[in-house]
Amino acid sequence: MIKTRSLILGLTAPLLLTAACSAQSAATDSGTTMTVSPAGKGLSKVLFLGDSIAVGEALPLAAAFKAGGVGFRSNASEGGGNVVGPFSDKNWKKLPGQITAAKPAVVIYQLTTYDWGSAQEQRAAYGKLLATVTKAGAELVFVTAPPIKADDFYKPHLADLRRAPGVARAVASASAGKARFLDAGAVWGGTYQQVKDGKADRSADGIHTCPQGAARFTGWLLRELAKLFPGFSPADPKSWANTGWSGDKHFKGC
Repeated sequence: MIKTRSLILGLTAPLLLTAACSAQSAATDSGTTMTVSPAGKGLSKVLFLGDSIAVGEALPLAAAFKAGGVGFRSNASEGGGNVVGPFSDKNWKKLPGQITAAKPAVVIYQLTTYDWGSAQEQRAAYGKLLATVTKAGAELVFVTAPPIKADDFYKPHLADLRRAPGVARAVASASAGKARFLDAGAVWGGTYQQVKDGKADRSADGIHTCPQGAARFTGWLLRELAKLFPGFSPADPKSWANTGWSGDKHFKGC
């Protein structure tokens, strides 16, 4: 059964801008598969997939891509969004059509907290996602999820969640450049950290992000995509970091 969780709100606008700018300038090369697309190929449209963590991150991402003139659509899902694990069979009934309808140049799949299963099951699911994305004429980028503070709901599945990034990296490495792998450890570190620089960065529920964390993730991801797609130039954080998305109900309680 999917567990319903509530999310939490709020940081000041100046702090969001600072967080975004810091993420843009941070060194982030560690753990990144850096096969580069042909020079001059930018991003026309990005489709973002993931669970409820990605739902929150999609808010600043939408503002940032809009500011940069790039189309963006999120199909991240509360209580799911996974391609392997519980209820992934239901997701697969609609996912291929969603990818085709979005007409993306790049599909970003942030590994979810529900990517449970054996190594074989994870590998098969990530390979199926790659084949689906490739068939739609897009490129796939795997992104790791932030570390969580596991409760009794997640503890039985921690081994699966720890294994998933390595499996996704292996699928990307064997894809002949059709998929990439980005390790977001540069943003989140190796363990759950609720407060960063004296402000809420992650939700007290141990899972989700607060606006500051979502802004830092957005700045980092834009920087990494600019490395992968040389025709893409990220918008200045001043154009998206303080545009009202941080007040969304998704962050209520942060």
